[in-house]
Amino acid sequence: MVQEKRERREENSELKEKVVAINRVAKVVKGGRNFRFSAVVIVGDEAGHVGIGNGKAVEVPDAIKKAIENAKKNLIEVPIVGTTVPHEYIGTFGSAQVILKPATEGTGLISGGSVRPVLELAGYRDVRTKIIGTNNPRNVVYATLNGLKSMETIESVAKKRGIRVEDVR
Repeated sequence: MVQEKRERREENSELKEKVVAINRVAKVVKGGRNFRFSAVVIVGDEAGHVGIGNGKAVEVPDAIKKAIENAKKNLIEVPIVGTTVPHEYIGTFGSAQVILKPATEGTGLISGGSVRPVLELAGYRDVRTKIIGTNNPRNVVYATLNGLKSMETIESVAKKRGIRVEDVR
């Protein structure tokens, strides 16, 4: 048990993090407004693991720290085929839609807004993307993550169906 936690800590030490958005939010109370800061952070190891976290606190550094801890708890594994995504997919969250398209090697990451840090920290090098709908950073990040979560490699599809990889193609 202790060794498991130690291994998990060592694994988390190689994670990189990027702050996507920081917002000032207000709670209206009888005496006026209470201001706090909300942060969205992405963590990833650039090798197929990425996580997104939210944090809220009175000070910005505390909000970022909370978001990083939350993101480390929400790490997921995403499929990488070479340096790109396995197939085209549209990820949605709220009114945000993110189109993820595979690209040939050497194309680079063609993405804007808050999609780029998610793909960089997940380990993708060649992907084309397009944001449709809202460009709210939080919704775009979650739409990207939903799209990546829903992707499957040919091998995983063949395994689910109980057939050979050649039969799927």
